[in-house]
Amino acid sequence: MKLKYFLNYLIKPTLWGLALAAIFIYSPIVYKNLTNKSAYLPAIISYSDAVKKSAPSVVNIYSQQYINSSVGAKQQLQPTGLGSGIILDAHGYILTNYHVISQADKILIALQDGRLFTANIIGSDEITDLAVLQIDGKNLPVMPQNPNYVPEIGDLVLAIGNPYNLGQTITQGVISATGRNGMSATGRQDFIQTDAAINEGNSGGALVNSRGELVGINTSEFNAGDHKITYGISFAIPYQLARHVMQSLIRDGRVIRGSLGIEAENLDPLLARLWGLEAKNSIIVKKITPDGPADIAGMQKNDIILKIDGKDAVNLIVTIDKIAKFKPGTDIKITILREGKEQVLDVVIGELQR
Repeated sequence: MKLKYFLNYLIKPTLWGLALAAIFIYSPIVYKNLTNKSAYLPAIISYSDAVKKSAPSVVNIYSQQYINSSVGAKQQLQPTGLGSGIILDAHGYILTNYHVISQADKILIALQDGRLFTANIIGSDEITDLAVLQIDGKNLPVMPQNPNYVPEIGDLVLAIGNPYNLGQTITQGVISATGRNGMSATGRQDFIQTDAAINEGNSGGALVNSRGELVGINTSEFNAGDHKITYGISFAIPYQLARHVMQSLIRDGRVIRGSLGIEAENLDPLLARLWGLEAKNSIIVKKITPDGPADIAGMQKNDIILKIDGKDAVNLIVTIDKIAKFKPGTDIKITILREGKEQVLDVVIGELQR
């Protein structure tokens, strides 16, 4: 009995202890895990995969212009502009801002792999400040694109470009707002607002999400006027709009937009209440182009536009975009409110002249 007790409670535990010790000492895997402090550290949060997917397709753009030489009568090419661009197609189509290349006589494109190209201008659109260039090269890196992605406030984004010609630089931020309007000279498009740093040279570069997919085309930082410095307020042209403009420029060499031949503004909320309307769903006509589509259809100043082709006139920007997408010559119906009575006008869409 005493021998059995001795074996069960003293010898067996001792033998098991020696066996486990041998395993720990002679097993390199277990020993490494227990002695390596990094095994207890949390995983590093990194967006390097997104950068690796998208950054190679973001190019540096160097604009050159002929100027009179100080020696002799010959003109010389000199650098006049700096910006960025995005390769969006394997055929070498590059999207950038119009203001980056607007004064250029020659455009040089530098890829991140060291290749250098001279670009041709396919077309440009001052209204949206976009331009399409093309280079002739093989095995070009193409920016990942997801037409189904919808930017949302709070989404993490990375701005990729060549600020101050320092070389390709990545800055991080979030989407601060969407649908910002009135920020451009034309006031014709909505912007994505972000707090990712965008400086001189970033224009035309990419704003991508954490998957490396294109979100927008970096355009400008906020200018408060009077040389006021602002931080954390930058704007990008949404990818969906940029893609539409790019396709039009490649197909037609220009962007063909429908027009009503009017100037309008969002309906004042007080006036809207007087008419029993929601201001967000109507706009008011302030000026009509003589012999334009609206004038021919019988539209008058101070008419309130309620619906365009059966859909609410949500606000001025949305309505302008909706009209612009109609092909010139298209017949549509516009519902207006005049002196308290609704009317439906038949309008033939014209072409916006620039």
